[in-house]
Amino acid sequence: MLSKENFKIPLDKFINLALYDPKQGYYMKRNPFGKKGDFVTAPNISKIFSEMFLVWMMSYWQKFYKNKKINIVELGAGNGEMMHQIIITAKNFDKFYNSCNFIIHEKSKNLIRLQKLKLKKKNVKWIKNLSDLKSYPTLFFGNEFLDALPIKQFFKSNNIWYEKYIQKKGKVLSYSKNRSDIKKIEKKLNIKLSSNQNFLEISFELLNILKMLNNIISRKGGCILFIDYSYLSEKMYDTLQTIKKHKRADLLNEVGTSDISHVINIPFLKKIAKKFGLNLDYKTQREFLLNLGILERAENLASKVNFLEKANIFYRVNRLIDKKQMGELFKVIYLYKKNRKFNLGFK
Repeated sequence: MLSKENFKIPLDKFINLALYDPKQGYYMKRNPFGKKGDFVTAPNISKIFSEMFLVWMMSYWQKFYKNKKINIVELGAGNGEMMHQIIITAKNFDKFYNSCNFIIHEKSKNLIRLQKLKLKKKNVKWIKNLSDLKSYPTLFFGNEFLDALPIKQFFKSNNIWYEKYIQKKGKVLSYSKNRSDIKKIEKKLNIKLSSNQNFLEISFELLNILKMLNNIISRKGGCILFIDYSYLSEKMYDTLQTIKKHKRADLLNEVGTSDISHVINIPFLKKIAKKFGLNLDYKTQREFLLNLGILERAENLASKVNFLEKANIFYRVNRLIDKKQMGELFKVIYLYKKNRKFNLGFK
C-alpha cells in the first residue's frame, strides 16, 4: 500500500502501515531499542523496574488467587526484557512461579524473533489470539503498549468536524482531511463530547482491545496494568509524535524508519473504561515505584557492589523516578472490576 503512487487514507490506517506493513513497517524489519536504536524503555534502563512490577503481581495473586493458576500476559513485549526479568525473579518464589503461565501477545513477527532470542529456555508461550488463553484468572500488563496503537484524529474548524487523512500524489506525502459526522463518533464511543472540545484523538483499536480484555477478566477474573506516558487535561490536544535516533522526526519524511506514538489522555481513557464496567486507578511512575520500595531495593543491591556500580544503580533508578525525566510523565494505570480493587502502589 505504501509503495502505491496515489492514495488517501485515514491517519490510523497510515500509522498501522508505517509500523506493521510486512515489507516497509518500522516494527517489522528493525530492532528499535537501546542506544543504537531509536528509543529506550524503562525495563531496559534498570532491572529493578521489572522487579517492582513482579512484587505487585505476586501481592495481587496472594490477595485474590493464592494457590490458584494464573495467566501472566504481556501485551506488546518489546525486546522481551521485562518478561525476562519478571521470570528470572519469579523463580525465587516457587509457589508463585509454579502457578504462572507466562504468555506474550505480540503483533510483530520481527519483535517475536527478538523476544524468543531474549527468552530462550524460559517458560514462555506466544499466542496470536487472546481468545486462546487457558481458562484461568489473567493479569494483563503492557509497558508502552497503549501509545503505539494507531489513532484517529478529528478536529473542528468553523464549527465543522473533519478527520485527518494522509494522501500521496506521486512520491509526495501530505496531510489532508475529510468531513466527519461527529455524532456517529460519539455514538460509537458511547460518550458525549463537551461543547468546548474541538479536537479528538482516539484509537478504535484500543476500544476493541479493552472490550476483549474486559470480557476475559469478567469471565475468568484478573486485571489490567498499563505503564505509559500520559496527561491529565480534560481537553484533548494533538500528541502524535515521531521518534528516530532518540530525537523528534517528521512523520511524513521518515515512514518506516521511525517510531510513531501518542500520549495517553487519562480522563478520556477513564470514560471509555467505565463504559465497559472497568474502574481506573493511576499513579505517576515515580509514586508507584517509590510505594513499592524501589529505593530500598536499590540500596540492597548497592550494598553488595563497588562505588562505580553503586553510582550506576542509582543513576538508572533516578531516570525512572525523577520528576523531570520519566517519573511524572509516565503513569501506572490499573484497570479492574469493582470487586478487585487493590491499593498496593496506588494509595
